[in-house]
Amino acid sequence: MGDKVDKFCIFNVNDDVNHRAFSIDFEAYNYFVIRLNYDKGRFGCNIIFGEKLIALNNSQEWWDEADFDVFFMELQKELELRIPDKYLQAHGWL
Repeated sequence: MGDKVDKFCIFNVNDDVNHRAFSIDFEAYNYFVIRLNYDKGRFGCNIIFGEKLIALNNSQEWWDEADFDVFFMELQKELELRIPDKYLQAHGWL
């Protein structure tokens, strides 16, 4: 996603052999704050909207089986659907 993402923050790291988990917050398109959560092999992304999280659909749900090219392509598509075209065009992303 290149220059479309920025400001990464890793937190809630649990590296116990029986329970691995972490979260990564990052800014996408200078428009949304996104949270990627990983917990015991399952992962997914949400848009942070105040106190609420808006789940983003993705066919890649299991870390060990994920095709990350597909994951990032689907994430990009989900985000761009929610951002005005004029904004994306103004930044050279559309």
